[in-house]
Order: sequence, then structure tokens, then C-alpha cells
Amino acid sequence: MRDSIASLRHKISSAQDLQSVVRSMKTIASSSIGQYEKAVHSLDDYYQTVQLGLVACLSASGKQAKAPALDLPPVAINRSQTKAPSVGVIVFGSDQGLVGQFNDVMVEFLEASLASISGEKIVWAVGERIQSRLLDTSLKTGKSFSLPGSIHTISELVGKVLTEVEAQREQGVVDKVYLFYHRPEQGSVYRPVSHQLLPLDAAWQNNLADFHWPTNNLAEVMPDQDKTLRAFVREYLFVSLFRACAESLASENASRLAAMQRAEKNIDELQEDLNRTFHRLRQSGIDAELFDVLSGFEILD
Repeated sequence: MRDSIASLRHKISSAQDLQSVVRSMKTIASSSIGQYEKAVHSLDDYYQTVQLGLVACLSASGKQAKAPALDLPPVAINRSQTKAPSVGVIVFGSDQGLVGQFNDVMVEFLEASLASISGEKIVWAVGERIQSRLLDTSLKTGKSFSLPGSIHTISELVGKVLTEVEAQREQGVVDKVYLFYHRPEQGSVYRPVSHQLLPLDAAWQNNLADFHWPTNNLAEVMPDQDKTLRAFVREYLFVSLFRACAESLASENASRLAAMQRAEKNIDELQEDLNRTFHRLRQSGIDAELFDVLSGFEILD
């Protein structure tokens, strides 16, 4: 059925309204990307300072780090517990839609990565959309968290996540904890990454050994080495989660920007097609009216 001129006018107007919404979302996404990337860069120096503090503490103590997360002792062992502790997994996704394959890519990466890790897993989802995707998999899900709406509320989220990790480790439910999130790259591209957050084992300490002290003066830890070490570990965990959240949010907005750019291109093509059809139909109507006028003139003549 052919569209009428009135119907085409309505479709063109709707396409223009949709285009305006898409452009607004592009502007918001672009602004958010810069905001979150700036937050990540601002943490670089502090993150390096925390790592150097850990290097100083471990060098002074001359002993292995023993997973002193949040002033916790090593994972509690419940003698009545018949199964081994699970592996805790923190995964960042999105709360909102219009992000393309952002959540789907993360779930696929998560499933592939966890397949090589032995033991039962408990997944803590950060983001409503990623949580709904996880429910369609065979993975066991635990407590979920909502993403912050701005940079200023990331600290609150990190505090909630670390509190949950602390509670689960105290009860001996989990021992190892892995972190999964998207990391932004150049050209509005992102990629899924992961790393082990806990325990802070010998492998973690060996990685710290690659950091060189920036001066020739030897560091001195005072007054209480263990207390200072635990304080630096808490900061290390906090900054690690804060950066992961900020990078995930930057990646989410990059994905949304790319989706809006594709939508804008499709709307432009649709508008061209609608305008072409509208002009053709309008010209056909004008030609028909002229033909009727000429026919009537010939009859009168």
C-alpha cells in the first residue's frame, strides 16, 4: 500500500525528532567519556604511589603478603564445611541500554575465561543489564550492584563491593576474587580484561618487585609495619576497583557513542529515502492535476 503525502510528512517529522534525540545522546556520551577517562588518568599518580608504598612495606618486612585485604585474616576455614571455598567474580556491565554488544561481549569473555578456572564460581554483577544477561547462563550469581550515576558516587559503590567481599571471605564462602571489566582504547574502542584481585599472593608480590624506587634513598616504614602494610593494601584494593569502574563506564559510553553514530547514519539514510519518496509522490500529484486541467480544457475546446 502506497503511503499518502500526509503519512510521509508524519514519518519525516518522526525521523527528525528521533535524530534530535540521537544527537543529544551522542553529546552526553562524548562528554561522559572525557569525564571518566579524566578520572582514570587522575588516579595514575596515586596508584603508583600506593604501589611504591607496598614495595617499601614488603621490602622492609621481608615477608610474603598474606592476603591482608581490609584487615582480614586469611580465609576462614569452617571445619563443618564439606566443600572448598568458591571463586568470587566481580563483573562490570551497564545499567542502561543502547550500548550495542557491550554486555554480550563481556558475558562471552567471562564464560570463556572462567572455563579455565577450577572450582565453583559466584558472580557479583555491577549493572542491571549485565545481571539480566548472566541469568541466561549457567553461572551462579550472587549479590548485584547498581552502577553510579557520576564520578562522585563511584567511591560509594566501591565501598559496598569491598564490604561484600569482606563478608564472604570472613565466612569462608570465597577465597580467590577476580575482576572483569571493559578497558577503553583509542578510537572509541574497548576490550574486556580481567585480573586476580585477591589473594595478594607471591605472584602479586613478584609483580611489585618490578617497580624500582625512584630515588637512591632507602624507604623506611614507621611506626607499625603490619598496620602500614594493611593500610596500603586497602588503598590498593580501593583504587583497583575505582579504576575498573571508571574504565568500564568510559567504555560503556564509548559503546553508546558508537551505537548512536550507527543510528544517526541509519536515520540519515531513512530521511533521504522518505524525502525522495515524498517529492516523487508530490510531483505525481501535481502531474495528475495538470493532466486533469489539460483534459478539461480540450473537452471545452
